[in-house]
Amino acid sequence: MDNGGRLERRALLAGGLAGATVALAGCSSTSAATSSTSAATSATSAPPEPRPTTPAAAFARLMEGNKRWVSGDLHHPDRDPDRRQLVAQTQHPFGAILACIDSRVPPELLFDTGLGDLYVMRTGGEAVGPVVTGSVEYGPMTSGTPLIVVLGHQRCGAVEAAYKSIRDGKPLPGNLQAIAKALRPAYEQAVREGGADPVETMARAQARLTATDLRSNQDLAPLVHKGALAVVGAYYSLDTGKVEVLTGAPS
Repeated sequence: MDNGGRLERRALLAGGLAGATVALAGCSSTSAATSSTSAATSATSAPPEPRPTTPAAAFARLMEGNKRWVSGDLHHPDRDPDRRQLVAQTQHPFGAILACIDSRVPPELLFDTGLGDLYVMRTGGEAVGPVVTGSVEYGPMTSGTPLIVVLGHQRCGAVEAAYKSIRDGKPLPGNLQAIAKALRPAYEQAVREGGADPVETMARAQARLTATDLRSNQDLAPLVHKGALAVVGAYYSLDTGKVEVLTGAPS
């Protein structure tokens, strides 16, 4: 091989070694960054919060979470793979929320809760029937869930549709009429109360009436009477993000 060939070969070897050195350096940097990220994640990952066992403690946990939602200082508790594994085999939610189907009213977010913290039932205008009532009863009656919240909200489309349907005597199409039928007591309450905005009055009435009905039904009333359960009626503001308590807050 002539001198030109040997020089070319040396240049190729040198280039290959340089490339390998850069690659190894990159791997080391990536590994270090990954380790650093993992360490940071591990360092900032909060331990699971203890489950509230009394109505007052459960209510306080929810309202503290809502304050964080309003301010934007969110903790996002119990939302990591460790939590997922912890609750995979069994669950013990501290609250049951009956809310509307409205996409702007997700209970887990507006109370800043995590995986396994809440039973959540959602129906149009918080309309109830035997299956819904049974679903609400499930937590308190099977796993000692100490709190139920019936959560109405501002500008509820289901309530508005039901209000207009009942007022005008025009049934809603399909099974939507079942929602209007379920909300008739709230409509009648709103008519009696009056007010500048009858739809908002009806939305609040629906939350209060539903909470009262659940609190006094034959299966939940004994738990309420002995202080093991509270049933709260509440109202959520789309404008502010704040949950307002209407009735039943535990002391």
